[in-house]
Amino acid sequence: MSRPDTLDGWLALLEQRAGAPIRLGLERVERVFRAMDVKSDAVVITVGGTNGKGSTCAMLESILLQAGYRVGCYTSPHLLRYNERVRIDGRDADDEALVAAFDAVETARGDTALTYFEQGTLAAWWLFCREPLDAIVLEVGLGGRLDAVNVIDADCAIVTSVAMDHMDYLGDTREAIGFEKAGIYRPGRPAICSDPMPPERLVAHAQAIGADLRLIGRDFGFSGDRTQWAWWSAGGSRRGGLAFPALRGANQLLNAAGVLMALECLRTRIPVAMQAIRQGMMLVELPGRFQVLPGKPAVVLDVAHNPQAAGVLAENLSNMGYYPETWAVFGMLADKDVEGVAELLRGRIDHWFVAGLSGARGTTAEALAERLAQAGVTGDVRCFADPGEAFVAAKECAAEGDRIVAFGSFLTVADVLAAVKVPRA
Repeated sequence: MSRPDTLDGWLALLEQRAGAPIRLGLERVERVFRAMDVKSDAVVITVGGTNGKGSTCAMLESILLQAGYRVGCYTSPHLLRYNERVRIDGRDADDEALVAAFDAVETARGDTALTYFEQGTLAAWWLFCREPLDAIVLEVGLGGRLDAVNVIDADCAIVTSVAMDHMDYLGDTREAIGFEKAGIYRPGRPAICSDPMPPERLVAHAQAIGADLRLIGRDFGFSGDRTQWAWWSAGGSRRGGLAFPALRGANQLLNAAGVLMALECLRTRIPVAMQAIRQGMMLVELPGRFQVLPGKPAVVLDVAHNPQAAGVLAENLSNMGYYPETWAVFGMLADKDVEGVAELLRGRIDHWFVAGLSGARGTTAEALAERLAQAGVTGDVRCFADPGEAFVAAKECAAEGDRIVAFGSFLTVADVLAAVKVPRA
């Protein structure tokens, strides 16, 4: 069978091969990783956690770029183009580079079956190893211990937060999930946790393997007022007079504090000046994380898809100021805690424009509306085929002083972004 010669062709092939949507385990990916036999001298920082992974990766990338380092960054999922997942020096990898990377992984895998995410992870690593990079930032896809990213040993690992999500795969308690996420820690290496209430099993695992565990509130933390903030560590280091990260939301200081702790631990290998930290924090961008689009009515995009993230979104919405009406464009996957998310946000939303999502884990708008009703959502609930259609309708209904918030899934935000860029007829 001939191999694809375009990125779209490769992505279609990988999707075609996929059996179960998620297959956790490292045996297959380790075998291909060894066969690829590519290495990098760059400092590797792996980032896991339930929420805050993308923000943490974006801050690390932005600061390190401002410090003059060559940086590779691998994140998932993407919003509009697969290329967003693999960045080198702040630029998305082009189609030609990704095609070459997928081809290299295909050669190395032989008869070993890989999932879409596993092949993508190894392709990103192959690309990074071809560049003289100083630092590589890797975002865990799901969990940590058995995630494909964990085949690569991190020089420093960060767990941003631990909450109830992906319970079919990671366990049905916060302690079980915390253990899975702690699997990215390594003996003798910095192991950061930015969750103010770390699970006991996360702490116990880090201690058992001899990781250099740094906990927020104990080993590092932050303080501040409305104009600036300061970071501190128990070792006596302090970074003061910092501007708030350009990413919106009160939770971003937790993520930023973990970033600075990681950079402090790695200072002998990749020293970073205060100016680079300030500039990196001010210039960081990350679509879909409480992203407020310019214009009226206000449009807020947030990929919040679990109760912890929904709670943060609710707090952020309450801090935005007064809006007469809030219109929700809401789409979630069927296996998510729709009721838990709705309960946290129903008091912030006046109109629910519910959208169906396609794919094996998707659901119809009508089914989603029924689950909203079970969560106690009443009043104006309308159903639409997809988030783009729902957004266009919300724009037509909302007054200039109102706001529209699109949330519930990366798929929801991606569809709305596409509708913003290319209005539907």
